[in-house]
Amino acid sequence: MAVIVQKYGGSSLADVDKLKKVAQLIAAIKSVGNHVAVVVSAMGKTTDSLIQMAKEISTNPPHREMDMLLSTGERTTMALLCIALNELGISAISLTGSQAGIITNDRHNDARVIEIRPVRVQDELEKGKVVVIGGFQGVSYKRDITTLGRGGSDTSAVALAAALNAERCEIYSDVDGVYTADPNIIRDAKHLPEISYQQIQEMAESGAMVLNAQAVQFAKEAKIALYARSTFNPGKETIITDIPINELSGVLSVVYEHEIIRVYIYNYSKIDWVLKFLDENQIPVKEFQLSGSLKDSRHKCSFIISTKNIYDWDNVKDVLLDKLRDDIYINESLGALSIIGEGFSRHNQVLIETLKLLEENNLDYYGVGTTSFRISILVERDLLEEAVKLCHNYWIK
Repeated sequence: MAVIVQKYGGSSLADVDKLKKVAQLIAAIKSVGNHVAVVVSAMGKTTDSLIQMAKEISTNPPHREMDMLLSTGERTTMALLCIALNELGISAISLTGSQAGIITNDRHNDARVIEIRPVRVQDELEKGKVVVIGGFQGVSYKRDITTLGRGGSDTSAVALAAALNAERCEIYSDVDGVYTADPNIIRDAKHLPEISYQQIQEMAESGAMVLNAQAVQFAKEAKIALYARSTFNPGKETIITDIPINELSGVLSVVYEHEIIRVYIYNYSKIDWVLKFLDENQIPVKEFQLSGSLKDSRHKCSFIISTKNIYDWDNVKDVLLDKLRDDIYINESLGALSIIGEGFSRHNQVLIETLKLLEENNLDYYGVGTTSFRISILVERDLLEEAVKLCHNYWIK
């Protein structure tokens, strides 16, 4: 009997009526003879509400306690969904991330999955039950509850699909797949029926609210196709799978990230301390750049911090400014525009034309980073959407 893993996002479970409709969809899949494991997010804006409550109490809430708090959102959803399924005559059982065997490292708020032990899930599936798992959460080897960062329910679903050797993993939300840009700001964004693991991973790393980057990595390693679908408007879908390089070409999409900060360090001797301090506070850096020789007075480094999973950035910033004073500059006025495609390391044409396009439209840029699948450009945050529209109109025909 085939195992199908489904994941439902918070917008699909925003209220009790939607939750009942999701239960009916699951019952239909189960009725045709499948084993079904379902991963759920917190209902609606529950996670945001919990974060806001914590911030009303403390500007620097302990990371461990935030994980304990935020994990309750998914637990509420999974229990209610099981109640709804049982009302439909479908035997169902809810499991937390730890009960489902999702083992993580000991970082809080952005833990990484290191192992899946799905014995309990497999036992319940063999009994004919639908197993509903709270996404976004696991348990560390220290037996602490951990959360996987925003979009972590995707990671839970794909990791479980890999561990269960599932036939497929279906990701349901309020959109019917992946588009060439955010449809909320680009009305004529085009639907993508298929996209490669590499491309979707670059999109996720660059701020697109499509799939969690770690989830895509699990899928790529396990060679599991992902199906991104709309919960209540079936029809179109995007299949994320392994596409040969020779079938990929040109610009695929334009994405953006508002919540970034660029940090400059002007004293080489302080760089090591800064990186260790950020790591101790569980703040990863990206786009790290070093310029000048160690003997050069103009020597400096810069890097980007994405603040979307950081609850106490203001406190961290105060420590950095107090410790480094004139040796640090923090720019909080930038956003990142990213062109996603393939072949950017083989030629410079896309980069040349994009920079020229921005210049011709009087849009300054403050940094450029590239990979084979991505060109990222820093622009003023209040001009970010204008830059996205400009590039999308130019590149996506």
